[in-house]
Amino acid sequence: MLSPDRFRTVKAYGETEIIIQKSRFITYVERVDTEEEASRFIQGIAKKHWDATHNCYGYIVYDPSEIQRSSDDGEPAGTAGRPILEVIKNRQLRNTAIVVTRYFGGVKLGAAGLIRAYSQGASAGLDAAGEVDWVLHRQVHILVDYPTMGKVEHQLRQTGYEMDSPVFTDRVQWSVWVPAGREAPVQDMVAELTSGQGMITLGELDYRPRNGNGVE
Repeated sequence: MLSPDRFRTVKAYGETEIIIQKSRFITYVERVDTEEEASRFIQGIAKKHWDATHNCYGYIVYDPSEIQRSSDDGEPAGTAGRPILEVIKNRQLRNTAIVVTRYFGGVKLGAAGLIRAYSQGASAGLDAAGEVDWVLHRQVHILVDYPTMGKVEHQLRQTGYEMDSPVFTDRVQWSVWVPAGREAPVQDMVAELTSGQGMITLGELDYRPRNGNGVE
């Protein structure tokens, strides 16, 4: 089930190749945020491998609601696109597209063999791409006087939250990305360190990758 405050997707582009019974299975994985992006990615692979026996794919995007598509591209029904899509679903990924290109090697795999081969190819591609959680964050703008800048900055860095570079004018401002629902502790911290003189403005909501140190 889709959680409104986080989702999991691929970390980066991934590409792998495996050989099964003399057939080459080349897997391409990409993050896509819209169905249009997914279509362009699939078409690009199909153009690159125009001479392949099959270019099968599966993808899931939220654009803005869930969209699932798959194609067997000439393989027996249900033996290629659906297995690829199931691998994405089983890993609970979204905004993810996978294309598995096959060059037939002369040995027929049968329906069960094809399902295993395309599932294996999709899994290997996802392993190559890696996975990452994206968490809904609120951009919090913090404005403080210079005398309190040092201790406020120190405490902000202790949180591990993503911070933009400070802006220096007559006061100092930071924009900090705080997990949605965690804004109040930051507001309280700034108020305490500045004796109520610091200013907090809540900005936009956006998904950000979860910090490597595990802080959310």
